[in-house]
Amino acid sequence: MNKLNKAQLYCFLGLIFWLPIPLGSNRPWAWSIIEIVAFSLLAVHLMLAVKNNENISQRIAAYRPLLLTFLMVQIWLFIQIIPLPESVLYSLSPNLSDIYNLFPNKLHTLSLDPSETKVALFKGLSYLSLMLLSILLITTEHRLKQLLVVMILSGTFQAVYGSLQAMSGDSLTWVVEVKNSTIATGGFIYKNHFANFLLLCISIGIGFLVASLSGRKFDSNREKLRNLISALIQGKAVIRIAIALMVIGLVMSRSRMGNAAFFTAMTITGVFAYFYFKQRSKGLTFLLISLFIIDTFILGAWFGLDKVKSRLQQTSFSQENRDEINIYGIELIEKYPLTGTGAGSFYTVFPMVQGNDVPLFYDHAHNDYLQFAIEFGLPATILLGFIVLWSLWQTIYTMRHRRNNLMKGTAFGCMMAIIGMLIHISVDFNLQAPANAVYFMLILTLAWQSKFLLKHRKTYK
Repeated sequence: MNKLNKAQLYCFLGLIFWLPIPLGSNRPWAWSIIEIVAFSLLAVHLMLAVKNNENISQRIAAYRPLLLTFLMVQIWLFIQIIPLPESVLYSLSPNLSDIYNLFPNKLHTLSLDPSETKVALFKGLSYLSLMLLSILLITTEHRLKQLLVVMILSGTFQAVYGSLQAMSGDSLTWVVEVKNSTIATGGFIYKNHFANFLLLCISIGIGFLVASLSGRKFDSNREKLRNLISALIQGKAVIRIAIALMVIGLVMSRSRMGNAAFFTAMTITGVFAYFYFKQRSKGLTFLLISLFIIDTFILGAWFGLDKVKSRLQQTSFSQENRDEINIYGIELIEKYPLTGTGAGSFYTVFPMVQGNDVPLFYDHAHNDYLQFAIEFGLPATILLGFIVLWSLWQTIYTMRHRRNNLMKGTAFGCMMAIIGMLIHISVDFNLQAPANAVYFMLILTLAWQSKFLLKHRKTYK
């Protein structure tokens, strides 16, 4: 049984590493792999638990608000694709009558694109399965470290691959043979998805480094030197190099908001940790300073931060259509505020309100807040926002109250990742890429695990 459990863990970790490789898993065949593996692993785990009379309900009790929230959202997506009587349908969403009167033979569902909503439902269920697997499989400090390291390695691989490909000068990318440029995209097609993925992985890497800091005080320089050598041998230097490589990849993505979100999130989290971290060591101060100095100035100067600054300075609202998209998108929210238009339906419904001043076709809103509100409706979007903020609160609580260094470091990384994501999705659709969505949902889960994992060991004061 122990071997079977380990096999499940390694399959789970293998999937986590694999996620960004096939175009961010943003193709039907790629997200189908996520669904098959996630559902299979969860089914096997639950069958073994039943066979061994394990109390799954008790194991996930502390995480019920998190899991139930995402389960409720999936139930809502299911409701969106169920044919409903016209009286019920139009009472929930009166403006749907304007659509269905034009297509009298069409099934009457809350979703205006039920086939895409069904795709979103299966994606969401697979994401929820991976969250549950994280809770059920990541049960020790060693396993938590394994998950964090896999996420760091995945980000490092993407950063190195993306940077080398951008500097190669080749006209086509090495794997899928799409047009290549001097902008790093890694295994992704869209540079902002790549930048957002690295933001999440760098945050986890910094959290891992914070977890490795010793709170012990050394009386002599000899002890300090011995501690430094020990840190190098134990692999802290390797993680620091990995973070530097990921920062290079992030800067080379030329993503304006990706870089801005990263440095903003690092600043906010670092300042919070400096003042509120329980048993803060001097090493934390030195680490935060090195991150700002080395990553911002040296790496940025060598690998193109000046070009990112130039793009920010040259950005003009007259050259961007995103503000018009927001204006027209709000019209859709006003028409379908309660029920939304159906998950995955944006590219179907946006042409209904799109004006002539937006000449291009948009399959996403370039603002995840807006897109979720349009597709899911305001109640479901608010519910999702609430659980994200609750997860952020869990990281704050952990950093202020737990003594366990690994849990505090994990909370640090999760807090930084959540803040960075909340900033970045205001101008992009990063949560529409399955790899990014899974990593973010795992980070939300880790935020809760940083508070509750190994609680029975009395790691609280």
